[in-house]
Amino acid sequence: MWLFVTIFAYFINAGVYVADKFILSKRIHSSITYAFFVGIWSIFNFVILIFDPWVPTWSELIWDVSAGLIFLFTLVFWYKALHQSEATRVVPIVGALVPIFSCALSFTFLGESLTERQFLAFVILVVGGVLISIKHTKFYAIKMAAERFKIVFGNLLGSIHAEYHPMQRLLVNSTISAFFFAVYYVLIKYIYMSQPFIGSFVWSRLGTFIGVLLILFIPNWRESIIEHQKGQKTPKNLIFFFGVRLLAALAFIMLNWAISLGHVALINSLQGVQYAFLMLMVLFISTRYPSLLEEELGGGVIIQKSLGATLVCVGLYMLAT
Repeated sequence: MWLFVTIFAYFINAGVYVADKFILSKRIHSSITYAFFVGIWSIFNFVILIFDPWVPTWSELIWDVSAGLIFLFTLVFWYKALHQSEATRVVPIVGALVPIFSCALSFTFLGESLTERQFLAFVILVVGGVLISIKHTKFYAIKMAAERFKIVFGNLLGSIHAEYHPMQRLLVNSTISAFFFAVYYVLIKYIYMSQPFIGSFVWSRLGTFIGVLLILFIPNWRESIIEHQKGQKTPKNLIFFFGVRLLAALAFIMLNWAISLGHVALINSLQGVQYAFLMLMVLFISTRYPSLLEEELGGGVIIQKSLGATLVCVGLYMLAT
């Protein structure tokens, strides 16, 4: 059950990421501001409590609120990275790192271990996701990537050429968001192991809402949010924003439910499926409506991406059988 729920959640998430990229590029140019508007609606999750009324103890509440705060912190860096580059570049970086971080963290703190078959499926899914995501197919691209990595990270004590500052910021923000996504997933799995799913999920949203309120105490951030409010929101934009957030909430709940049922590392290793959905959506939108979304997709990668998609299918088959 968790496998099918995860795949459907990643399908919805792929569409949400494309919409988020559009909003960050065309409507809201501040990751803090966007995280604020996304997080402010988390308080409405308390409506779900009518299906399973539950009040945590003080110790349980601390864990729940901490998870919500970590998630909001993660969103800020995620939106920073998404604003800096194409969705088809950011999502693969984060998607490749999250399962690696979550595998290490879940093994260390939760004692989760994979069977040989599950571990092999994990590796196949991650490799498949990477093959789907990278743009270059020629071998010289490996050397070029190594040279760029050396320039960006090699001289830690010296200055970095200005040409590589954007790439450095992208890698830093993507890595930070990937690490804290993994921290959140492992922490929320720990919470679901001892608390009811609906109740603990809703109370963790309280942490996100508290974090949103804390944003308002930072003068520069508060001014940015207020400035955006001045004449920026039309009914049409509001409907689009609310629609995207409802879909994001649905995918988020489904993903959390899947985490409560299955292995954190395996669920995160399915990022390759999400990226395959993302590529198809971006390809369609950027081709049919280039004024809405511009993405640098590159060409000549059919064999590579087909191989990646095949590996993802193999990994999924190994998990399903």
